[in-house]
Amino acid sequence: MKKIILSCFCFPFAMVCSAQKMSAVDSAAKTEVYSPVPKVVTPGENFSTPPSDAIVLFDGKNLNEWVLTNDIRKPANWFVADGIVTVNKKSGNIQTKKSFNNYQLHLEYRIPENITGEGQARGNSGLFLASTGGGDAGYELQILDNYHNATYVNGQVGSVYKQFIPLANACRKPGEWQSFDVIWTAPQFNEDGTLKSAAKVTAFHNGVLVQNNVELKGETKWIGLPSYHKHGASPIKLQAHGDKSEPLSFRNIWVREL
Repeated sequence: MKKIILSCFCFPFAMVCSAQKMSAVDSAAKTEVYSPVPKVVTPGENFSTPPSDAIVLFDGKNLNEWVLTNDIRKPANWFVADGIVTVNKKSGNIQTKKSFNNYQLHLEYRIPENITGEGQARGNSGLFLASTGGGDAGYELQILDNYHNATYVNGQVGSVYKQFIPLANACRKPGEWQSFDVIWTAPQFNEDGTLKSAAKVTAFHNGVLVQNNVELKGETKWIGLPSYHKHGASPIKLQAHGDKSEPLSFRNIWVREL
């Protein structure tokens, strides 16, 4: 008799537990999202090689994706050999044929082992995240040899030039390959040309965070304060700085549009 009574007691208790469990499952399901399904992207074999959806800007073979900044009708004529491209100081800056808004960028560079000079005259170049005109117009992430080479801190490698000091100095020795991985959010403008939302930059130098989603104050200025002017999608630019030291080399440049 006791067994029958116990069985009768357990049955409704089990029903209550089951109902509570189903209620929890139903409640959890209300916050589950099943679309849109993220696209499948096959990563590269390592952090240098491009993922499946990347636009390869330089693969070591040619500069077909680049033109001269000061005359975009002419192809880029920096020196390509042995899988790398080396700055041609005489030709000036080069920029991509294609224009971009928001993107993820990977780039590797090498400062010559026999580099000379000091301060800003030591392996100086720049990665312009958006080129808004000829020369050095745009937004510059500084490239420089700061391995035991001091300069003004808002102009050292990894700085947003003359705007944001890098969070760390992650320089390798001259002669070693180094990398930048950058997330660029382009500025947006109102119809009347006023700023709607500022440009933002997150950057890793040799795998070390050096800029953490900073809001830029405007385009790079060597003299004076940064400022914005209305523009749309823009090319990516590499600088031929023109100092007397040996020129830099680049490899493995690719971008993913976001």
